[in-house]
Amino acid sequence: MPRSAPANVLLLHGEEPFLIEEAARRTLEEWKKDLVSDFGFDPIDPGGLNAERLRDAIVQLPFLDPYRIVAVRSIVARRADGLAPALAEVPETTRVLLTVNGKLAATSRLVKAVTAAKGMARDHPTPRARALQDWIRDRAREYGLPVNVGATVGRLVRPDVGVIDAELRKLAGYQATGNRLDQETVRELVVSDRPEQIFRLTDHLLPRPTGEAWRVALDLLQREQPTSIAYRLARHLSLVLSVRAHQERGEDLATVQAAMREHPFVVQKAYDAARQTTAQRLELGLRVLLDYEWEVKSGQIDAEWGLQGVLARL
Repeated sequence: MPRSAPANVLLLHGEEPFLIEEAARRTLEEWKKDLVSDFGFDPIDPGGLNAERLRDAIVQLPFLDPYRIVAVRSIVARRADGLAPALAEVPETTRVLLTVNGKLAATSRLVKAVTAAKGMARDHPTPRARALQDWIRDRAREYGLPVNVGATVGRLVRPDVGVIDAELRKLAGYQATGNRLDQETVRELVVSDRPEQIFRLTDHLLPRPTGEAWRVALDLLQREQPTSIAYRLARHLSLVLSVRAHQERGEDLATVQAAMREHPFVVQKAYDAARQTTAQRLELGLRVLLDYEWEVKSGQIDAEWGLQGVLARL
């Protein structure tokens, strides 16, 4: 039976930004293989984007390439439905990738527009319990690590796929140099969770990073991967942005705590932080962190120095 052609429109959303961005990166890498020029790829900043501007980008015809790629990443969930009209007409010569910071309901206008355009909307929930164990096992196998190494990392690190992935990659790099990974070595190399330091860092992050934020960040850099710290900062900003949206609807702290899956204490801290900043600044911070991730993975910047640059821009 012949395989069906891949969807030209892909929407990635859900609770887990790490898995969303990973899926987006892999999709773009696959789509770009057939491009012959830089004109074929059109990455669009979500800040200030509206349906008309997105529609104009989508309906453009390719110049030298067999098709065009239009990518909009890190769309704020509350603004997603406003982009739905842009998908009313998607030429066969255009591929569209959209990622949303947050989960969209099946009744979302954007989800319905993607379906109507014969595209795919993929929800990326946060893996928990058995699903998380399976994910760790598969990721360890992908990196060429023994299954027991993945299980040990799962016990030592808090259940956060971005942090776990960073630790597994670090162990894979250590193993690739010819070193042997026994249980003692794994425990020495893996950074156990330090919630008190992360709380100190995020407590002094908004509305602008203070001197204490810099001190804690530099201290964390002595023991943790810069990309792991950046991922935690992005998770924090995403949480504060989500809480900010609840505040703008007039909801009090108790209502927000009841609506969110995070621990009430964590939500309370995010609620206090959200009062000190704006949605625009939070969105800007998330874009800065997204750019940092791309620049590190593409080898454009040093991860540690780049993270310090991120703090200067927040």
